Amino acid sequence: MTDLALLSQHDGVAVIMVNNPPVNALSPGVPEAIRAQLEAAENDPAVSAVVVIGGGRTFIAGADIKELEEAASGATPRPPKLHAMLRAIEDSAKPVIMAIHGTALGGGLELAMAGHYRVATPDAQMGQPEVNLGIIPGAEGTQRLPRLVGVPAAVDLCVSGRPIKASEALELGLIDRVIEGELLTGAVAFAREAAAKGGPHPKTRERNQKLGTLESNAAVFAAGREQARKTRRNQNAPLAVIDALEAAVALPFEQGSQKERDIIIECLSRDQCRALIHAFFAERAVAKIPDIPKDTRTLPLRKAAVVGAGTMGGGISMALVNSGIPVLLKDADQAALDRGLATVRKNYENSVKRGRLSQEAAEQRMAMIHPQLGFDGFDTVDIIIEAVFESMALKKQIFPELDRVAKPECVLASNTSTLDIDEIAATTSRPQSVIGLHFFSPANVMRLVEVVRGKASSKEVIATCMALTKTLRKVGVLVGNAFGFVGNRMMFPYMREAQFLVEEGATPAQVDKALYDWGMAMGIFAVDDMAGIDVGWRVRQEFKHLEKPGVRQPLVLEKLVAANRLGQKTGAGWYRYDENRKAVPDPEIEALIERTAREAGIPRRQIDSGEIIERCIYSMINEGARILEEGLAMRASDIDTVYLTGYGFPAYRGGPMWYADTIGVKKVYDRVAEFHSRFGELWEPAPLLARLAAEGKTFASLDAEKTREESAGAH
Repeated sequence: MTDLALLSQHDGVAVIMVNNPPVNALSPGVPEAIRAQLEAAENDPAVSAVVVIGGGRTFIAGADIKELEEAASGATPRPPKLHAMLRAIEDSAKPVIMAIHGTALGGGLELAMAGHYRVATPDAQMGQPEVNLGIIPGAEGTQRLPRLVGVPAAVDLCVSGRPIKASEALELGLIDRVIEGELLTGAVAFAREAAAKGGPHPKTRERNQKLGTLESNAAVFAAGREQARKTRRNQNAPLAVIDALEAAVALPFEQGSQKERDIIIECLSRDQCRALIHAFFAERAVAKIPDIPKDTRTLPLRKAAVVGAGTMGGGISMALVNSGIPVLLKDADQAALDRGLATVRKNYENSVKRGRLSQEAAEQRMAMIHPQLGFDGFDTVDIIIEAVFESMALKKQIFPELDRVAKPECVLASNTSTLDIDEIAATTSRPQSVIGLHFFSPANVMRLVEVVRGKASSKEVIATCMALTKTLRKVGVLVGNAFGFVGNRMMFPYMREAQFLVEEGATPAQVDKALYDWGMAMGIFAVDDMAGIDVGWRVRQEFKHLEKPGVRQPLVLEKLVAANRLGQKTGAGWYRYDENRKAVPDPEIEALIERTAREAGIPRRQIDSGEIIERCIYSMINEGARILEEGLAMRASDIDTVYLTGYGFPAYRGGPMWYADTIGVKKVYDRVAEFHSRFGELWEPAPLLARLAAEGKTFASLDAEKTREESAGAH
């Protein structure tokens, strides 16, 4: 066990090096190893001080999330067992100095705060991000942090979950010194200084000077709760963490720590915590592709070209140059090219104004985008991403040209959101090099990229594009090639039901409010107006031949397009927009909807928010089950990741498929079957949904079965 923490001596200073790669997580055995080595150092008369440092690239990145997952899934949730180790550190007669590099997050920072002193490298990061997992700091973090940094800073750090750099940590009093140069050398020197001063050394739990009183902090706690409600809407943990911080002010340390333990046990027992932990692991699982080994060769991507300088092409170009990849940006029209570049420049100027980027960095990035009307230099790039508008005819004109000008190993990618990658690839002499890269708008901001696998796409090209998404600091999810892939294929039934609901008696504002209050980042009609109503309409025209005669279709969208009500860009769509692009419900639209319903003989009625949520969300779940059955997504958790990172689905609900498990697959199936009998064939239950309901299984259990089968096959 002591291998997890290595002890060495540096002229009277004991150094305990945490040795649990890759991130020195506080897995079972690590706290015990640290404590054992601390006791050895305390019992050694030659040792005057102790330094605790992380081996490898970081201090301690935090608790073991797997252990948290087990704690949350158990019948009796348990917080991390770190308290005895922290008390032993704090009660050491010899000064204990925590030497921080890389990250000290969550449990890592809680351990650091138990030391008598803390030093850090300039680029070290510290924080209490537990709210991101639906919990609060559970190892006395809410009790020690305000004692070191004061209550206002502790509230901000715990509610936001944001990490801070060493300079801010020093200013707040979280650390005692920033070490320039080699960390271990500086930490040992600091330890000698501390030992020379003699004791007693400051115990964080006894430092009450910055706490104040409940009365003096009343406004701080009120503002923190407002911050929590605003920035982490509907979430329990950000409000719970303020209760724990209040306990630090109101109660002695021991009682405050007990209150913290009670609160974290309550958090661990909630669906929100389980959903957020699921989301954490789901996002990491997308990189595991059973038939593409980890050692699959990836092609070097040193230079890129983007075809189309519109919203998507400009955003993709920004994502590339932000990651250090220069871009040739081509458009067939000079005016379009100029408009695209002006938009990119404006985006960078806004980043400079907000302090997110220096003027020099913005200029450097602009200089990495080379605008052009022709294909000059395309034979030198490693990847070409086509980003013209969604027309198969246009894409089939472009790809033979790309095939002609590109070098042999160049990746040819389409940013299509719905179209057949195989049909596009068939226009080239190298279908193995063709793949879909479905970025989401704005592409320089949104994290999701659907990597669309064509039937001929080579393993090297798939591995290369998955690696590219990581380089771009995005989440790449490998999906199959079918209409709408995963995200948009599930989005169409969602949009369809929302439009049916307004035809049947709801208003766009009522539908949007129900979805927003439930947790979606935006209501679906607001999303439609933002994206442009003509975008969805154009896709429908492309695939109208697939619609079954006699099956109900939404009726109002066509009329909006005919009236040039295309959303925010024309000042009116499902809503009217003022000069600040603020949505205002429009009586004209409500009258148009009522008239359309009357002409079509659709009876109108009062519709409650419960039906709105069920019809919109369950339609997605039912389609997600079909997608899984058809193999277009490898795992239910991949579908969840698509919706969490690309569609504004609330993370604390875990994604659509996890949410189905939370509700109960049988309950979802029964409601879908009821809608099928009421509304017809569009609601036919997916066979997989029916099977899981009949067998009492979940989508998560289906994923677990697949993982076991893949693991058995690998061995």
